[in-house]
Amino acid sequence: MSSDPKVLHRVIRQISAWALSSFFSEIRVIGGENVPKDGPIIVTATHHNMMLDPAVLSVTFPHRRILNYWSKASLFANPILRYILFSSGNIPVDRKSRDRQVLFKGTFEALSRGQAVALFPEGTSYTEPRIMQVKDGAAWAALEYSKWQQEHPEFALAEGVVIVPAAIVYTDKSKYRSEVVVEFGQPITLEAYKEQFFSNVEGAPRAAAKRLTRAIETELVEATINAPDWDTLYAARMARDILWEGRKSINLDEFVPISQTLVDLFSTPNATPNFISARRNLLEYYSLLQSSHLTNSVLRSLPLPRSLDPNTPAPVPSRLFTLLILIRDTISAAIRLPFFLFPLLVHSPVYFMGRLGAKLVQDEEETQAQNKVVFGLLSLLLIYPATFFFLWALLWFTPVGALLAATIVYLFANYHNRMIDDNYQRAKRVIAAWRVLVGVWAPKRWDLSLAALSQYTTPPPRKENPWLDKPKTPEQGSRSTSPSTVSPGTASPAPASISRTIVPMEEPPVKTRPKRRPPSRRLVRHVLRARVEAVKALAIFFDHLQRAPPSARVKASEHLARSYGHLVDVKMSESGETELQGWRDVSEVVAFLKRRGAKIPALGLGPVEGEWAALSSEGESLTTASDT
Repeated sequence: MSSDPKVLHRVIRQISAWALSSFFSEIRVIGGENVPKDGPIIVTATHHNMMLDPAVLSVTFPHRRILNYWSKASLFANPILRYILFSSGNIPVDRKSRDRQVLFKGTFEALSRGQAVALFPEGTSYTEPRIMQVKDGAAWAALEYSKWQQEHPEFALAEGVVIVPAAIVYTDKSKYRSEVVVEFGQPITLEAYKEQFFSNVEGAPRAAAKRLTRAIETELVEATINAPDWDTLYAARMARDILWEGRKSINLDEFVPISQTLVDLFSTPNATPNFISARRNLLEYYSLLQSSHLTNSVLRSLPLPRSLDPNTPAPVPSRLFTLLILIRDTISAAIRLPFFLFPLLVHSPVYFMGRLGAKLVQDEEETQAQNKVVFGLLSLLLIYPATFFFLWALLWFTPVGALLAATIVYLFANYHNRMIDDNYQRAKRVIAAWRVLVGVWAPKRWDLSLAALSQYTTPPPRKENPWLDKPKTPEQGSRSTSPSTVSPGTASPAPASISRTIVPMEEPPVKTRPKRRPPSRRLVRHVLRARVEAVKALAIFFDHLQRAPPSARVKASEHLARSYGHLVDVKMSESGETELQGWRDVSEVVAFLKRRGAKIPALGLGPVEGEWAALSSEGESLTTASDT
């Protein structure tokens, strides 16, 4: 198969490029210069968005190099399917074999021809606040190839294989017209691992593979956003959306370090006196936005009055004011609608099918974007050919007519993609203005009571992914009996062998209906109040940071501390081992965020245009006395 031009791979890559450009507004590639133009390489990529990850990786891979992905060896038995798999960029992996030379035979053949092999070392696609696992498959494949290369110099290239980490980060992976950042890290060579791997010492090869895996994991962690828990990640996201008001206001080159800095900031307990309340207010606002189908960027685009404040009896804009907002945004959208109406009607089946695909997997965030893209793509594959043949028929099925029809369809598709962003944002503003209007005009008794509201002020718990190898806690690992089987006077639980005979069978969990979102009109007033409280708490939070003593520090991820702060050895009390702990000066963190465009709400400087959320109930600027 060495002469195979991978025709199917090139076709699929081009179709994927069209589909991705229709779904995402931008795909930013960072570190493309780190990828060798030729020679054998193993690409280790993050995997958090199902089929979109290999599509994004193949489309953005530098130098247009063909990527070969692992597939089950049994699929290659049929000659026709074998050709299809090879031509589309797949290589066989015999997962049943315990002999790694047999397991990676297809990988060795591809690398020996100087090709690129792409792997997802996390093993499965998942949605978690951080990288949960990096398995050893990529490390073993690279090291075993080095061994095979020495044993078969007549078949292998003289140059050795290098590993290129690839981090795929989505600004909002399930949302239409969001962005993607693909960062290729520094290549990892195997020179530092070969001696240990080739050693005859028992356990040395496995230790070398583990060390190489840790090196891969370190590169992937440094290029992604990692939080200790969901609440910290949500609070950091909400702070980021408030500090950078526009959806395009963050340079995508800085998206990951900015987000990680905020995660580290909200991972530092007692960073400020109002740390707990700030996190709580940010989480409440984040959760209410999720439940009300609103976004902070859209709310920020509405010219809401600066007098909004949660301490006033009715901290919402007047009915006349909201009506004027709706009329203004409706007229603004209507003026542009004639230029976009026809593309909108033609593509309406695509939007409908995309939403349908997302609803089928509404509880699986990592699958929603995949379904949107796939369902939308299938619709486009029906619409565009039909449009082409319709135009061609009007032109009497002539060769020139075919060329003209194809050109019109191509220009029409590009016109739609260029027009969609502005019109989509304006449509969201009109819908948001309508929801605010309805919420304001609705009688106050229609608002959710505080008791009913409480379930929407905290983010819902995430479902656990059964395919992740999460380590058990000591309590889980040692527990052999249920608490109900141990009597109050028992000194210790019964042995596992006995307890299995006396513990009754557990009842299956009761299935409950998923929580239904309330009508947005019942949440509007609560959302506006929560926005005020969140921005006010964030303003006070940063005011404390800026008035902190010069020696004040906050936690930092190791790679950010290495670049901007300090690394110190911390002794672990239980194990007695030491680990590196990263810190950054508070003043440096604030300056870091400001230099990258953060608009931090100011306290004690008087009313500032647009800073309505940092005003007191009397319409005066908050002072430090508001902290007490």
